Amino acid sequence: MNDALLAHATQSIEVGSKSFATASRLFDARTRRSAVMLYAWCRHCDDVIDGQQAGFGQRDGDRSDGAARLQALRDATRRACAGDTVDVPAFAALQAVAAAHGIPERFPQAHLDGFAMDVAGRRYRTLGDTLEYCYGVAGVVGLMMAMVMGARDEATLDRACDLGLAFQLTNIARDIVEDAQIGRCYLPTDWLDESSIPRDELADPQHRDALAVLAARLVDAAEPYYASARIGLRDLPLRSAWAIATARGVYREIGLRVKARGPSAWDARVSTSRGDKLRLLVSAAGTALASRHGGREARPATLWQRPR
Repeated sequence: MNDALLAHATQSIEVGSKSFATASRLFDARTRRSAVMLYAWCRHCDDVIDGQQAGFGQRDGDRSDGAARLQALRDATRRACAGDTVDVPAFAALQAVAAAHGIPERFPQAHLDGFAMDVAGRRYRTLGDTLEYCYGVAGVVGLMMAMVMGARDEATLDRACDLGLAFQLTNIARDIVEDAQIGRCYLPTDWLDESSIPRDELADPQHRDALAVLAARLVDAAEPYYASARIGLRDLPLRSAWAIATARGVYREIGLRVKARGPSAWDARVSTSRGDKLRLLVSAAGTALASRHGGREARPATLWQRPR
């Protein structure tokens, strides 16, 4: 993994995700290199699909020719995983990570399956449908990150996937109005129907009270996945467990703040301050240490199960 690729990946994560950037500094050097390089590929794919830069400018992004963009990403991913020569830094990064950690092509392609749902304008009738989307855009990323940390056991990978699902449910709750402004809705239509909220009026302030109830419902739905992920920390190296516990704490707090703000949750983007991140980082150290002594509880059968 050369220095130029690492520099590109590090810049990508510092600009695109301050929450994960904070957590990634806790990894050992080898794991951090691979984690930030995998992130760089994920960030690049997201930007290409939404016509944005480092996660910014989504509202005005050019999303024309989405199917062609997606196919180009699939082709470049296939070439990268096959070991072919690739010129785009993000795909060179993916290639290096996949080769170093034995990540099979089906996992990066499953990530692109999530973006395919956006391109197709898919609607999600039930929470299970929404979780299928969450798996593609986030759950399988958690799984690949766990492989970077040395995990291979299917039960551990399930827990890592659960954390990705929880992260994405949190993101959806935080970004309901922002997503609606570009014509996207990840809330189950069953929930919208129960609340009498027309899908094309999600961003309308008149529905904020009802929308707050649904956001709280999403945050609550994320909780058992956060709990499952916490149990999985015991199977990661201690420094990796600390990093993941930190990211878990930061994202979970964002969700809890969305819920606490109620109808005002979308007046300004919910985030955590530098001081918040430091506090959660310290707390996560205790969580990681405690995980060394935890028991191996069975994963609840009621949780959504990733594809095998």
